[in-house]
Parts: sequence; structure tokens; C-alpha cells
Amino acid sequence: MAGEKHILYVEDNPDNRMLVRRLLTAFGYEVIEAENATRAMEILKTTKPVLILMDINMPDVDGYTLTNRIKSDPELFNIPVIALTANVMKGDRERTLDAGCDGYIEKPIDVDRFIEQIERFLA
Repeated sequence: MAGEKHILYVEDNPDNRMLVRRLLTAFGYEVIEAENATRAMEILKTTKPVLILMDINMPDVDGYTLTNRIKSDPELFNIPVIALTANVMKGDRERTLDAGCDGYIEKPIDVDRFIEQIERFLA
């Protein structure tokens, strides 16, 4: 299962997953959800999404570590990983980029700008 409109969203909070899924599907994207790093890596064995949205604060493996794993895999490193995070303190943006993320979107997301932000990362 791969395609030009598949986005993997790695997020442990079901409410956040529901909001992002609703926004993305309204614009024709197909959202594949993973509630943790283990599930995300299972999905990535068979699916190559066009973009990965990555929560940073997860209970099992954090988004920094998971991004590093993805970017270390020769079959996955070209997939853009965008941090979707509530970490908005000084230095957090830089830390996500240093971990290998290709971009950064703050939570709570701005629903009016979200699709524009996603499409900018896909351009």
C-alpha cells in the first residue's frame, strides 16, 4: 500500500489522530495511523508514505529516536518526517531538526493553515 497521497501519522493520543485524519482526508489524503513507534516501524515495512507526521512525546520510544531510526534506514530516509509537537520552548525546533526531522508544526495545530503547511512539505 503506497501512493502519492498516503501520510503516516505517528501519535499516541487518539483525539489528535482523529483531528488530523479528518483534516487530511477532507483534502483527499489517506492517513495511516500508528499509535507508537513499534507499530510505525511495522507499517513502514510494507508501506512507503509520501510523508510522516511525527509526535515527539510518546510513551514507548520518543519521536526523536524513531525519526533517527527512519532516517538511518536506506529504504526510508527519503521520506520527509515532520514533527507535529507541543514542544515549543526555545531550542525545541532545532532539536527536532537535529534529530532528522525535515520540518516542524506546532500543536495545537492551526486548522486553517494545516493543509497549506502539509502541502508545502510535499512540494
